[in-house]
Amino acid sequence: MKLHNISLNNLRRRKAKMLFLVLGLTIAVTTVVTLVTVSEVMNADIANKLDEFGANILIVPKSEDLSLNYGGFAISGVSLDVQKLSEKDVEQIRTIKNSENIKIIAPKLLNVAKIVQREVMTVGVDFEQELQLKKWWKLSGKRPSGERDAVMGEEARKALQLDLNDSFEIKGERFTVTGILEPTGSQDDGVVFIALKEAQRLFGKPQEVNLIEAAALCYDCPIEEIVRQTSEKLPGAKVMAIRQTIESKMEAMHRFEHFSYGISAVMLLVAALIVMTNMTASVNERTREIGVFRAIGFRQRHIMVIILTEAFLTSLIAGFAGYGLGVGVSNVVVPMLTMDGKGQFVASYTLFGFSVALAVAVGVLSSIYPAYKASRLDPVVALKAL
Repeated sequence: MKLHNISLNNLRRRKAKMLFLVLGLTIAVTTVVTLVTVSEVMNADIANKLDEFGANILIVPKSEDLSLNYGGFAISGVSLDVQKLSEKDVEQIRTIKNSENIKIIAPKLLNVAKIVQREVMTVGVDFEQELQLKKWWKLSGKRPSGERDAVMGEEARKALQLDLNDSFEIKGERFTVTGILEPTGSQDDGVVFIALKEAQRLFGKPQEVNLIEAAALCYDCPIEEIVRQTSEKLPGAKVMAIRQTIESKMEAMHRFEHFSYGISAVMLLVAALIVMTNMTASVNERTREIGVFRAIGFRQRHIMVIILTEAFLTSLIAGFAGYGLGVGVSNVVVPMLTMDGKGQFVASYTLFGFSVALAVAVGVLSSIYPAYKASRLDPVVALKAL
């Protein structure tokens, strides 16, 4: 009789123990697959959402004429009097190799304008991009839609004594306050925002911008490579990655990954102990059987092959079952945990292979000691039990 047939017969005769082994390994593999898939999908989802909550790349002119702080970031080299960047540069950014990693590009034109007899920082923006970039903005009133619509920070509104739907002039042109920005604790509170095209026309700077803020998708994204590619496209600009923002996002995501790996390790350890305990008990119960095998000429390696084949077969079944259950659980859990209530894990051949290999590795490695113990049984002592 072939060795694998002996293993199969043993499994058939000990169905309850086999099912217990399969169940223990299946639960462990299911947990690992679920945590890995949920971690992957959630990290990508969180990264996508967080990257919409602020810029992580700044593009400014190469100049030392003026030091300016805007939006909580120290920006050096912004000259308000000399053309440095243009809207063509925005289009150039969209042509870099990793352009798919860039979610939002928000150009700005900064100028100082006299409004109601006071000097006020006036920023021309693309409102659609700006509102996507700054999701934390809360506006009283309505979103600007016309060329002459303006948004005011709370401090600017108080200083200028203007309110919703009030009008004011910039260089003789009339604008209407359609939105008032609730206090943000940033420099935006003291700024008047108008449409970028209008700002360019009013201040005689067609196509010009002083500053470009970009939000890149940073879940394992090549941020340094994006900076390098952008610098090559814009040789006259200084491209900077806001490392603090990036690192804080990545740290939050990696913490969840580490938690998942920790739980997975614990579950695998428990499964390994279950397999080892069960196989050791099985060896103890089969002392007489093993003694007979040794007495009729089976060598030590033959006994080990029989025991390890049993472990391999049960682990293989657990790997298949664990992967299937893990995918099913993931597709139920992921929509509950993602920010938009959507998301679905797509089956992966790589993860399937990893799951099966992991189950087999845990099952076989945990059975090595019981198999070795069985192979070392003295056939004379074993046969005395007959």
